[in-house]
Amino acid sequence: MRADTHDDASVRAAVAEVVAQLGGVDILVNTAAAPWKPGQRTSTIEVTDEQMREHFEVKALGYLRMARAAAPHMIDAGWGRIINVSGLGARHAGSAVQTVRNVAVSAITKNLADDLGQHGINVTVVHPGMTRTDAVADLVAERARAEGLSDDEMGARMAHNSIHRLVDASEVADVIAFLASPRSIAITGDAIAAGGGDPGVVAY
Repeated sequence: MRADTHDDASVRAAVAEVVAQLGGVDILVNTAAAPWKPGQRTSTIEVTDEQMREHFEVKALGYLRMARAAAPHMIDAGWGRIINVSGLGARHAGSAVQTVRNVAVSAITKNLADDLGQHGINVTVVHPGMTRTDAVADLVAERARAEGLSDDEMGARMAHNSIHRLVDASEVADVIAFLASPRSIAITGDAIAAGGGDPGVVAY
């Protein structure tokens, strides 16, 4: 089913169709985000209201709309998992839009976790760093050719993490799969970083 996360009615219609076809909703993984366009301003004093609204609408409010639509079905079942994919931009300055949208997702996650925990529903947030997707792999290859490096060497340079390589999208999915399982009962309301380690940063 397709839904426009800007539109609450569209979201509710899609969730209703899922329930009609599958009999309920057990797991919600929120991953939508407005794409980061080349040339977008990152300076806090230059960022526009429109830029901020677009990213907040799609990611933070979009995640909240999906959770509001799915949670009643999970409450009825007495079990559920909501995993919000955010980003390590929540822990770094350098782009006001990315920091604000990702911090907002963390705040929504914690509030949902406290509201829904009594109903057997865990809510967590996953913070990927730069992740090897098809688009990122193409970017790595392009930069590697330009600088006469191997893809692995360029990937390590671009990763800026403790393991000195890009984390693959499938490896982030492994973390999400655990959080979506019954074995994750002890984790709710918290953020799990999945970026290969942030050198020099102590997160507590």
